Amino acid sequence: MIIHITNENFEQEVIKSDTPVLIDFWAPWCGPCRMMGPVFEELSKEMTNIKFVKIDTQENEALARQFQIQGIPTVSLMKGEQEIDRFSGFAPKPMLKQKIEAMLSKIKE
Repeated sequence: MIIHITNENFEQEVIKSDTPVLIDFWAPWCGPCRMMGPVFEELSKEMTNIKFVKIDTQENEALARQFQIQGIPTVSLMKGEQEIDRFSGFAPKPMLKQKIEAMLSKIKE
């Protein structure tokens, strides 16, 4: 299940999350973002050890600025207040899963 993040629920859903959070920064007008949406959704059902969330950069400009998002889609892995890693651009499902697993391996428990 994917949670849609706004300025109002960001702290509760991301910062205070007990599990790592994978954020998809996107916008409705972005073609590669729309292509990655279904892939992100599929992986959210398969990879249950992390929380999948989406932030619409158009509706939540303050969060996009806070994270210094330069291009979309950008995927960021957070653990508490710490950004573990990020990458930008569309990735097909096998590549996206591999990138997520590589980012998860950087988390120090």
